[in-house]
Amino acid sequence: MAINTIQLSLFTHKINALCEEMGAQLRHAAFSPNIRDRLDYSCAMFDRHGQMCAQAAHIPVHLGSMAYAMEQIVNKFEWRSGDIVIFNDPYMGGTHLPDVTLVMPVFSNNECIGFVANRAHHADIGSDEPGSMPLSSSLEQEGIVISPQYLGRNSQIDKDLYLNLFAEVQQNNHTYADLSSQLGANLHGAFRLQALVDELGVTQYHDLRKQMFDYARTMAISQLKHIPNGKYSAFDFMDDDGLGNADIIIKVNVTVNNGIIQVDFSGTEQQVQGNINCPKAVTAAAVFYVFRCLMSDDVPSCKATFDSISIETIPGSLLDANYPAAVAAGNVETSSRIVDVLFAALAQACPNKIPAASQGTMNNIAMGMHGKNAWSYYETIGGGAGATASSDGLNAVQTHMTNTQNTPIEVLEMNYPLRVSRYEVRQASGGHGRQNGGCGIIREFEFLQEARVTILSERRTHAPYGLDGGEPGKAGRNFLNDKCIDGKVSLSVKAGDRVRLETPGGGAFGLAD
Repeated sequence: MAINTIQLSLFTHKINALCEEMGAQLRHAAFSPNIRDRLDYSCAMFDRHGQMCAQAAHIPVHLGSMAYAMEQIVNKFEWRSGDIVIFNDPYMGGTHLPDVTLVMPVFSNNECIGFVANRAHHADIGSDEPGSMPLSSSLEQEGIVISPQYLGRNSQIDKDLYLNLFAEVQQNNHTYADLSSQLGANLHGAFRLQALVDELGVTQYHDLRKQMFDYARTMAISQLKHIPNGKYSAFDFMDDDGLGNADIIIKVNVTVNNGIIQVDFSGTEQQVQGNINCPKAVTAAAVFYVFRCLMSDDVPSCKATFDSISIETIPGSLLDANYPAAVAAGNVETSSRIVDVLFAALAQACPNKIPAASQGTMNNIAMGMHGKNAWSYYETIGGGAGATASSDGLNAVQTHMTNTQNTPIEVLEMNYPLRVSRYEVRQASGGHGRQNGGCGIIREFEFLQEARVTILSERRTHAPYGLDGGEPGKAGRNFLNDKCIDGKVSLSVKAGDRVRLETPGGGAFGLAD
């Protein structure tokens, strides 16, 4: 069939817009600031085989992991119209337990034509620690583990399952409200996809999807061919796992052969006791993100885009952990370091196209209290972006694997017993060079009542690297009442206590004149 480029372009934009609409529906119907204000959610669309067709510009670690793992989820079920599947198990297609995924098939004339899915972060998923991001040593300590299962069939929710799944969550009324918004987003996506198929006809829909895959595959390889052939290696370290293991190495070898990429993480540390381990889907998400950054915007973001990229890990290692290894911080912190390591390797191949290291952490802080006046809050905090060969790094932004926003101070103080006493750019924290690294953030919370706090942060020991002689960014620091505390810590606070995070700056590019 001859390709009509205008029709193909319209088709690609329509299905991407479908995912954006799902995201808008999810956001505006959500209850929690974590989803409504921080935008910690992602929406995507898949074909009938579970291959990603389109995604909204949401969270890279969500979307890349769904692109990697959805095929195995789809093959587990006998799908019927109106079915809804729920899961969060990191070893069965998830990322970490707070990220709950809902999948819904879309039918046309009794034929499954595809799936819509969304993944959203719930601040409480049943951990003993408020915020469900504990200093854990096993998956079960991190909260409720939901293996892929039917939440509903034939457009009927299993109410007993729905209520029992989250019975242990302290504020489960908030959880149910956010899940309802996720259900609504999928229903909207399914309606839009059915309307598109009705407009095009099933045959033409499948033809256009195949053409898009072929185009994306061809364009991706064409653009990856700009990376010179060769083998490029790099390594970096995780600061620690929060349970006594420090300087945990991540190594990568990247082999490039005419646009075909092999990414080999042999030599990376074995899985550790703490929760910085990654399921392979999270590792794949970080790899996909890096190479997507090297492609132009007109390359469709679908499964075929990454067909020329293979990923090798060693089972039982930090980047391909075995159940029941703890993974809460692997999704957020280790994924960030994978990006840093890969960019460091590719900087050898494309020295003026790759930026210096950005902050390399999401500076996770979870807080709250269980019991009569239960509350639970979680956020990530931005930092400095790495400089490029032609520009300074941006100040005070979320970088790489996260794409969330900050929670506005007014929203945070309205919903929780907190006061934000400082929120400012961390001046002079970016590396100095020909192009300076971006500066980090200072964010300080004053507690108005007693609470539990967990911080999972990185780049407190190993600073973000500079490139081409540029200085590294300043490492981050955490404080309790002006006393420096560890990068990964769980503690109790009382009314009047202040917790402050000073996030890392980005690395510089080039020697200063």
